[in-house]
Amino acid sequence: MSTWEVLQELQVKESMNTNALIGQDELMLPTGFQAAGVKAGIKSNAARDLALWVSDAPATMAGVFTTNQVPAAPVTWCRARLAAGDTGRALVINSGNANACTGAAGLADTERMAQCVAQALDCPPETVWVCSTGHIGDRLPMDRVTQGIAAAAERLQPDGGLAAADAMRTTDLHIKHWTVKLTIAGCPVTVTGVAKGAGMIEPNMATMLACLLTDAAVEPAAWQEVLATAVNASFNRITVDGDQSTNDTVLGMANGRAAHGATLNPAHPDWADFAAAVSEVCTQLALKIVDDGEGSAKRITVQVTGAAHDEDADKAARAIANSFLVKTSWAGREAIWGRVMDCLGYSGAKIVPDAVDVWYDDRQAVHAGVAADTPYAHLQAVIQKPRFVLKVDLNIGTGEAVIYTCEITEEYVKINIV
Repeated sequence: MSTWEVLQELQVKESMNTNALIGQDELMLPTGFQAAGVKAGIKSNAARDLALWVSDAPATMAGVFTTNQVPAAPVTWCRARLAAGDTGRALVINSGNANACTGAAGLADTERMAQCVAQALDCPPETVWVCSTGHIGDRLPMDRVTQGIAAAAERLQPDGGLAAADAMRTTDLHIKHWTVKLTIAGCPVTVTGVAKGAGMIEPNMATMLACLLTDAAVEPAAWQEVLATAVNASFNRITVDGDQSTNDTVLGMANGRAAHGATLNPAHPDWADFAAAVSEVCTQLALKIVDDGEGSAKRITVQVTGAAHDEDADKAARAIANSFLVKTSWAGREAIWGRVMDCLGYSGAKIVPDAVDVWYDDRQAVHAGVAADTPYAHLQAVIQKPRFVLKVDLNIGTGEAVIYTCEITEEYVKINIV
């Protein structure tokens, strides 16, 4: 099954609401996990701003991090934990302050956060993982952070996930979570993911944080591989504004509390089902991030087929999805396909101009490199929709790629001038 077919299948599941089992307003944590979200006073608007996710048993960890060469202090901390093969008992996340570009003091603040959690939970600091998100360049108000950690530790509960997910938000309008339940060796297993992100969204990853929690037992190398693969097919397939953050992090915690017997790895007969569950959770969270794009009301799927190879298809899709000229035309509800052709020309992909076809949903705008005979009003009607597919067929090979994006509006500018 191609990447495009997999994503289509996941969108069908989304429209059918696979969360119906647990309810859209509930967040089900896997066995052995608790969470809490509190108002520590890091943000100026009195909103929740500190989240704590805790496993009652040491969890196998996996992680994927920003490729930005200016990583935030918590990214450095988590990378070191992963390289050392440390397990995880807890993940503490603050919002409202990125703890980025804060030098040695920022690294010390991150370590202190881990120590405070460790003291509250009576576990080693190396088993506490730390994430931050928010404004770059300011020191954390550590007196408030430490008080918030103490308060969160006292409020931990199995149904505390929604409050914790809420505390992760910055400019997000909506809490983002997704749960998949499956059976492994006859035993129920849960994979739950939470995420934040709405702006500075561009692969590789975005100004986003995500955490996947599961009660499955997974071999460390296999857990890292399956998470990285899922991230590449989901969070690395979205863009809001073509920007990239200093703090991007996706962490996975697998605590093994589900009694399914043999530890999961690619040789396990149920491995494919588990990998599919992880992929679905990541993909649904990624789609929710695009849907929550700052100032956006549309989700556009950019599908490129017929490229010389997949890499070229990816270049072409990203050029379109990140073009502010294209994205503002979508905001203006205009099907200005000439801007799409322009993007293809500078994308770096091999292009034969008179071979290119372009569709808005099922309405063809370009045939063999020139205007098709579809009335413009029919194309414009597609642009009015909250979701549509821009399909480009380069007609020179078998390469394909998909990127999810949104329009750019005046509201996006207003949000980002402060």
